[in-house]
Amino acid sequence: MSWNPFNRHSAKKKSVVSRTTEREFGREVKRVESLDETSKKLYKDTKRWLESNSALSNSEHKITQDLLTSPLCQTEPQLNAMVTEWDRAIEKQNLHSRELNNVVQKTMAEPVKRLNTIFPSIQAALKKREQSLQEYQKSQAKVEKHQNRERTGQNVVKLDLSRKAVERTKADFDCQNQALSEDLPKFVDGRIEYIQPCLESLIKSQVSYNSEALQIYSELADQWHTTTDLSELKSRHQQTLSDIKALAITVD
Repeated sequence: MSWNPFNRHSAKKKSVVSRTTEREFGREVKRVESLDETSKKLYKDTKRWLESNSALSNSEHKITQDLLTSPLCQTEPQLNAMVTEWDRAIEKQNLHSRELNNVVQKTMAEPVKRLNTIFPSIQAALKKREQSLQEYQKSQAKVEKHQNRERTGQNVVKLDLSRKAVERTKADFDCQNQALSEDLPKFVDGRIEYIQPCLESLIKSQVSYNSEALQIYSELADQWHTTTDLSELKSRHQQTLSDIKALAITVD
């Protein structure tokens, strides 16, 4: 919330509202501003997390696809079998990854986004209260001005009109001030009750996702152990590297 009703150049003017009242109200406004900043940051971080999770799945899948199309996999049946099993595991994991993103989007990103739509309304209400307070103070200043003038018939009429304007503007300000003074604390205090189910869902969905990932990759490790002689494959690769190092390049 970029607008702050308490950073006013007119602060030196005598206010119709006590300093204690304004100080307490300002404290609640700062709490709302802090919640606004935190909520916006939470939404941005959640969207960034969703994008990163999708990018991670795509990157891992690209690795296996690049390996499967490489000359090495095409000439090494054992390596090809291992990468194929890895690629299948990734496909399974990607299903859980997309499911996780859907859950996080519905139970975290969207609720926080809805929360963020409330702050512009609060900002508008604060501006309206400030405008009402300014009108109240102007009316009160006019009363004080006419009170100090000679009590002619015309000045008495002006004083009476000014007092009625004070009553009207005061009633308008008191109504807005009371509503905001009651609603702002309730709104801020309700943040925990609102966001807690979102966080619980986020944690539970991540636990489920990581449990599935552990199971998938544990099964993959078992498959690699039982279907592939890794020591033989390693020995063959070492021999290939040794042969490459032994090559002599001559220039005529």
